[in-house]
Amino acid sequence: MTEREAIIASYACGPDQLEAAISGLAEGGLEAAEGDGAWTIRQILHHVADGDDIWKGFIKRATGNPGGKFDLQWYWDRPQDEWVQSWAYASREIEPSLALFRANRAHIVQLLESLPSAWEQSLWVRWPNGEEQQVSVAWVVEMQARHVSGHVDDIRRTREAHGV
Repeated sequence: MTEREAIIASYACGPDQLEAAISGLAEGGLEAAEGDGAWTIRQILHHVADGDDIWKGFIKRATGNPGGKFDLQWYWDRPQDEWVQSWAYASREIEPSLALFRANRAHIVQLLESLPSAWEQSLWVRWPNGEEQQVSVAWVVEMQARHVSGHVDDIRRTREAHGV
């Protein structure tokens, strides 16, 4: 298996990882948080799905208009905790977000398999510190695969801490 294939496989299994992390969790367990001020499992699930949806836009733009710009200033203008509130993560059901996450991942994997050249396509991103960087689809796919793994670890630690 090539490095590209391994990264895509890791990216593709994100929905399975996330669903396995919450398997058997009762509805009340979704309200558990690792500590005071930490996000609940429910909030983490919505964050993962929304973040993935945002970066899916990057991948689609890069494959359609390589070399362009990807503007996330609208998102970075506010702290993460404000988005948690603005998008009502604490009160929303998780099923639509999990379905969106699974559909987005399947859609992007299909796109990457159909367009091998997409892997190297890139866009310019201005980071919150003002730095501009050319970012490849490969980098975004790998970053998003790691993002899910990190939050799956958060969920597992939360479940262990609360015995849920």
